[in-house]
Amino acid sequence: HVQLVESGGGSVQAGGSLRLSCVASGVSYWRYCMGWFRQATGKEREGVASIDPFHDATNYADFVRGRFTISRDSAKKTLYLRMNRLNAEDTGRYYCATDQLYGGTCGDVLNFAYRGQGTQVTVS
Repeated sequence: HVQLVESGGGSVQAGGSLRLSCVASGVSYWRYCMGWFRQATGKEREGVASIDPFHDATNYADFVRGRFTISRDSAKKTLYLRMNRLNAEDTGRYYCATDQLYGGTCGDVLNFAYRGQGTQVTVS
């Protein structure tokens, strides 16, 4: 039974920073891709970032590249998203997601099979 629990969201002023965390259980951490996506009220979901299980290769959406950093702590089975230089367009609910690695590539985080309940980020 896969379970993902996010934390770390909150309200922050533009230009500020937050670090999101996601604790995973029920996964073989070493062969699962992990990532983050977000959804703002009234908007479509957007993939934010992902990381592969073997080489920690990362992938970012253009609108966060250079500001956000995804990382993982395998011992703690925890995924992180460090968000710097936040702006109002970053407001939304952020979800952690995971899926097994298929064919050597993680693919689109929006298609990952499992997700958490999300954590709200509000930038004013």
